[in-house]
Amino acid sequence: MTALRLGSGGPWEDVVGYSRVVAVGDQAWVSGCTATVDGEVVHVGDMAAQARVALSVLVTALESAGFTAADVVRTRLYVTDTSRWEEAGRAHGEVFGAVRPATAMIGVAALLHPDMLVEVEADAVRGAGS
Repeated sequence: MTALRLGSGGPWEDVVGYSRVVAVGDQAWVSGCTATVDGEVVHVGDMAAQARVALSVLVTALESAGFTAADVVRTRLYVTDTSRWEEAGRAHGEVFGAVRPATAMIGVAALLHPDMLVEVEADAVRGAGS
C-alpha cells in the first residue's frame, strides 16, 4: 500500500523533511500544526486564537487527504503555558466536542518559534465518525 504524503507549503517542511499529513489506506496522521500563516505566527499572545488557527490548519490537512474532522480518533495539544490550558481546550472542543477523540494536552517549555503558544497533531481513521 502506498502512502499519500501531502505538504502544506510551510517554511519548515523541506528543512526538517516532513509532510503535513500522511495517509495510508483508511488511516491518516497529521503533523503538528501551529498558528503560522504565510510563514508568520499570527495572534501573538492569544492562545485560544492560535489554537483555532492550528485546528483549522489540521482539519484542512485532513480534508486534503480525503478525511474529515469526524474521522479523528486521537489528538495531542502542546501548550507553552499550562495555566492557560483551558483556552486551547475550549478551542479543541469547538472542533472535536461531538467527535470526542482520545487526547492529551502536554505542557512544553517552548515551541519552534517563541511566539507560538500551542501546537496540535492528530491521527484519523476514515469512517470512525460514522
